[in-house]
Amino acid sequence: MADFHSLTVHHVKPLTPDSVAITFTIPKDLIQTFLFTSGQYITIKKEIKGKELRRAYSISSSPTCGNITIGVKKVDKGGFSDYANSKISAGDVLEVMPPEGRFTFKPTDKVKNIAAFAAGSGITPIISIARTVLASNPKNKFMLVYGNKSYKETMFYTELVKLQLEYANRFFVHFICSQEQEADSLFGRIDISTINYTLKNKHKDIIFDDYYLCGPEAMINLVTDTLKEDGISEDKIHFELFTSTEIMDELPLHVEGQAQITITLDDEEFTFSMDKKALVLDAVLKENIDAPYSCQGGVCSSCIARVTEGKAEMVKNQILTDGEIAEGLILTCQAHPITPTLKVDYDDV
Repeated sequence: MADFHSLTVHHVKPLTPDSVAITFTIPKDLIQTFLFTSGQYITIKKEIKGKELRRAYSISSSPTCGNITIGVKKVDKGGFSDYANSKISAGDVLEVMPPEGRFTFKPTDKVKNIAAFAAGSGITPIISIARTVLASNPKNKFMLVYGNKSYKETMFYTELVKLQLEYANRFFVHFICSQEQEADSLFGRIDISTINYTLKNKHKDIIFDDYYLCGPEAMINLVTDTLKEDGISEDKIHFELFTSTEIMDELPLHVEGQAQITITLDDEEFTFSMDKKALVLDAVLKENIDAPYSCQGGVCSSCIARVTEGKAEMVKNQILTDGEIAEGLILTCQAHPITPTLKVDYDDV
């Protein structure tokens, strides 16, 4: 199920002093495999210093452009983002999983007005969504509030300015810089006053159909709470975390002992015992079962599976809705078994 394909790097473009855009060539025999919806991500697998790393990166390009581009910001020393910013060049081959993810925009025949709030590398899926919104209907409008330290640190700045020029009456971007006062930008961070200024003042005549938020957890929580207080229904607010608060393993008091686990993956069954205090995905990988995963932090959707027997509790969930949880879906990277037996199906999602 965790199928990776070898893709060749076509081009690497510096975006900021610590981020790059990497474009992959999609061979003809994989075009259907790598079709994507705006907002989705790919998972890259790379062995660095003898350790296999998997990292998820959102796609910034348009689904109609014929290739896949991601933005990678350097956030670790010696990890994949460091490698991507200093080592990767055109002609390199990387192992890539086909696109997935639920933070998406699908064009319809109806006119859509979209508002988006992004910070830092959270712009990556947002710019793909913006391109699709603007290109799919000549009446669609897109408003973006985008926070960074300075213009120099702003990923895809040039591309966003070009979109402004191309869609002058339909694309509105408000740059916010927290450390330098820049021309044509607001100074500070994305806060309640910024949200109200852009929605209730600058664009008060636009009724927005949906709101897309991407960036650090604190920003997403602030924007979400502010929108809800302004009467925006939760089903119109879509978000994706690029970073999360540290996950504290707060186990229920009754989690003790061993559980008998049965895993269904690619029409095969695997049965083993695991400690109830362990996470299901960790136990699965320890058994050398090639289950799908990427972030292992509960902020992507790669490891979703369905509980078909028994019960599991998640330490943290930023992805699944209450309805999906009621249907038995879990993030296996966050789930502990709480019954003596647990059956988990990766195929039935």
